[in-house]
Amino acid sequence: MARVLDRLGRGSYRHRWIVLVAWLLVLAAAAFGAVSSGLHLSDSFSIPGTESQRAQELVAERLGDQAADVGSDSSMSAQQGGDTSTARVVVAAPEGESFLEGTGIPDVLAALAPVSGAEDVAGVSDPVTAQAVAPDGSVMYVDVSFGVGVEDIPDATTAVIEDAASSLEADGYEVALAGGPFTEPLELAGPMEAVGLVVALVVLVVTFGSLLAAGMPILTALLGVGIGVAGVLSLSGITEISSSTLTLALMLGLAVGIDYALFLLSRHRQQLADGMTPETSAGHAVGTAGSAVVFAGTTVVIALAALTVTGIPFLSAMGLAAAATVVIAVLVAITLLPAIMGFAGERLRPRGRAAKQAEKSRAGQNRWGVFTTSHPIITLVVATAVLLTIAVPALSMRLGLPNAGREPEGSGDRAAYEMLAEGFGPGFNGPLVVLVDAADDPSALPAAVQTVVGEISELPDVAYAAPIVAPGAAEGAEAALVVVIPTGAPDSVETAELVHAIRDARPDIEASTGAELWITGAAAANIDITEKLADAFPLFLLIVVGLAILLLMVAFRSLLVPVTAVLGFLLTIAASFGATTAVFQWGWLAPVFNVDSTGPLLSFLPILLVGVLFGLAMDYQVFLVSRMREEHVHGAEPIPSVRLGFAHGARVVLAAALIMISVFSSFVFSGSAQIGPIAFALAIGIVFDALVVRMTMIPAAMALLGRSAWWIPRWLDRIIPNVDIEGAALERAGSHAAASPVDEPPAHAHATHGAHAAPETDQPG
Repeated sequence: MARVLDRLGRGSYRHRWIVLVAWLLVLAAAAFGAVSSGLHLSDSFSIPGTESQRAQELVAERLGDQAADVGSDSSMSAQQGGDTSTARVVVAAPEGESFLEGTGIPDVLAALAPVSGAEDVAGVSDPVTAQAVAPDGSVMYVDVSFGVGVEDIPDATTAVIEDAASSLEADGYEVALAGGPFTEPLELAGPMEAVGLVVALVVLVVTFGSLLAAGMPILTALLGVGIGVAGVLSLSGITEISSSTLTLALMLGLAVGIDYALFLLSRHRQQLADGMTPETSAGHAVGTAGSAVVFAGTTVVIALAALTVTGIPFLSAMGLAAAATVVIAVLVAITLLPAIMGFAGERLRPRGRAAKQAEKSRAGQNRWGVFTTSHPIITLVVATAVLLTIAVPALSMRLGLPNAGREPEGSGDRAAYEMLAEGFGPGFNGPLVVLVDAADDPSALPAAVQTVVGEISELPDVAYAAPIVAPGAAEGAEAALVVVIPTGAPDSVETAELVHAIRDARPDIEASTGAELWITGAAAANIDITEKLADAFPLFLLIVVGLAILLLMVAFRSLLVPVTAVLGFLLTIAASFGATTAVFQWGWLAPVFNVDSTGPLLSFLPILLVGVLFGLAMDYQVFLVSRMREEHVHGAEPIPSVRLGFAHGARVVLAAALIMISVFSSFVFSGSAQIGPIAFALAIGIVFDALVVRMTMIPAAMALLGRSAWWIPRWLDRIIPNVDIEGAALERAGSHAAASPVDEPPAHAHATHGAHAAPETDQPG
């Protein structure tokens, strides 16, 4: 692979104009496809096969599509796959007044009267008929349904509703507009994301000591992520693409795009400092560091693609979209970057401070590497204790799906959620819906409904239960709906226990009534999705851990190196879960990270975090340990090989980690209950994995293992393919000898490489 990539790098360098134009054409094609798709984004979190999803399908089948929306609040309707073209106007009476007396209700209806005649408005609900007035008269709501999808609602219609709300506010009422056109779309990029790029640029300038070199990874990463995101958007016309999917692809594509270019460019400049010609160096960089990039990128792609084993459509889409973006980042790094190296030519050769830094790296000077390898036991014990301590909050981690109460402060959905919770009770925002299906004996339906209401009303944590007239229901219907309002909030432990209690009582109720009972609604769907994801997590983790061991065994031809890498990864995951739980569930440092409200973490966060962090952790493992193995293969003793390899790779791995952290951290402050926790978990995961595990624990473990670190049974060594990520084949082919250096490299430049005859597999001794 090293030889193939070397030729690819040289070819891209020579034919740089062709490579550049080809990538620009790909970008243009992807952009055209994105625009042609209509740019439709969905936020569907439904999972086929769950009881709540099957119940919704039955409700739609028995009572019509409109009835399937019953029990979904403004935040959950899209997640449940319901109709999003409905808005809710929530009105609170002035202080000391009540809608149960006086002219409050007529005043509200009079203000909203123009809405009925607005374009594409299908109807405005009657709050009295719909029982949409709070028991204490403090709050009421009116639902406005549209005849078109939310994207097609005219601005003029939205303006009519906003004018009515302004009129009511002028009269002393408090008004919140939620759902439909009033739900603020997720911003994929904003000022904070731009700050992340600026920080990345600063890190690159400090790392390279050159503005030209620093700008190249940013440029190639932006082009790659542009192609990736546009490609994902192109598919939105034929399949569901969520805003979370797009944001993950953007975050990951940008981070790995910069990182991969950084690794390659660092190797190129080090070789230029050693006296190699630019063209030869470009090929050699792609053949050596590029091999590591391809291997590391492959681990990320496989880990993300493995999300499909969960059998959950939206999670599979997220994994595949992010994986495709990573593939593009790898291809851009090994083709477009050497082409741009060709345009830069000699200007990338380090000078001044950068040349001095290259000299230090060549000499293997790194105090941290010396310290960790000199005190390996103390280093391992302290680092492990720190990570395990941070992981403690994970023991109380709860999972769920976000609701409108987790939206940013000041949003219409959040205001409506809080007003309804205050007037109707916390459970009103997450009602449970029980479908009473008497298809076998429709005449028994009325009695069955009364029995269901009576039995459920006696359960703990039930505010009230009542039958409702569902949209689409006709006289003589075979099914009916019972709405159950919990006493707790939708994401509370009490509501989850109530769902289980209803399902536990179901067999007896069905036996006594002869009807079938199905439970759905926001809280029920939340529980079903969470439990299915929890069931899928152990299998997914097993696949990821097994994959890590196999891939690293192939990469490093060792048994113990993969084991240390996986143990470190597990510590990273545990600490990341703990830190994320402390901030987003417990509320520690919540103002610092722009967390408006706390609650359960996202149901799919554990699986997503493992998939993404695994790939990134293996990136750092490969880039750092491959240099250690390279020194070992070239004859260095165990401890010196670890120190030299660490000195060569530590600076660039640190820079890569800081870039990843800055990019992910910029998304933490989006205020989104979906994106914020994901971005935080990824950013803090990189802190733990890159700085604590890879740059502290791994060199200590390698020093402690000594020569045994590279041991592998001879029979296994014979059957494992040789991927040669350290580029030994290029050394044997005399790549250095073929170079025509402008300047002679320092005499000691390859002093540690003198013994090329060292075996690639050592037995413990």
